[in-house]
Amino acid sequence: MNSFLSLLAHHGYTLIFLVVLAEAIGLPMPAALALVGAGAAVASGTLRAPGVLGLAFLGLLVGDTSLFVLGRYMGWALLGVLCRVSINPETCILRSAESFYKRGKITILIAKFIPGINTMSAPLAGSMKMRYWQFLRLDSAGALLYILAYGSLGFLFRDFLARITIGFQTAAHVLSETLFAAAVVYIAYRIWLYKKNKIYGVVPRIQVQELARKLRSEDSNVLLVDVRSHGYYDSGAERIKGSVRLEPNNLAEELKNWSTDKDIYLYCT
Repeated sequence: MNSFLSLLAHHGYTLIFLVVLAEAIGLPMPAALALVGAGAAVASGTLRAPGVLGLAFLGLLVGDTSLFVLGRYMGWALLGVLCRVSINPETCILRSAESFYKRGKITILIAKFIPGINTMSAPLAGSMKMRYWQFLRLDSAGALLYILAYGSLGFLFRDFLARITIGFQTAAHVLSETLFAAAVVYIAYRIWLYKKNKIYGVVPRIQVQELARKLRSEDSNVLLVDVRSHGYYDSGAERIKGSVRLEPNNLAEELKNWSTDKDIYLYCT
């Protein structure tokens, strides 16, 4: 923390902009910590509040807008890349879409406070064809809320942070060993999860032509199910003729009284 505050003193505005921009585009950077440090620097007179607020807001807006535009044109391909750190990218995307399903567009306002959703909200909104100006209003409000929350925390508790810094310096050796051990355990855990879930890495698929032939057959025993996530499907959306709708974000309720002896084929976005 002490070295971070020293960096803020020498390269404050540039550092704030780069850190929040990096987190906004999905890189593992501690934007919240940077904003807390910036708030403390403003309280000490090292940095000026308008400059910190303006550059942090610009960094978040540039990052979020970039992912929004990319999400609109790349769709699931981009979402899969952003979820690559997850064992199952489709599950990662589904959880993000579930947040939109439960909270609606208000998700964008609070997304930056929720790990995992913070990076996914902008490209997900873009891929769902949300109007840009609507996204911009919500994202701007969310960005200001995020900056003010963590910046105010650093501003109000500057002296407390200074005492914590002294404690960190005293326990630096123990802390580094603890972090190293935690990193080793985390890597081992990820390897174990990867091996455990490797079997689910490939989803069985059928070619369109083959499924069309099955559907045309007189003795067809096929049930086609639309499982597009909320946001990609609404009551007025077009659906493949003869298919039925199943909401993937509400499976427990949907499947409660749902049974069939047919061969079931699913299609999503």
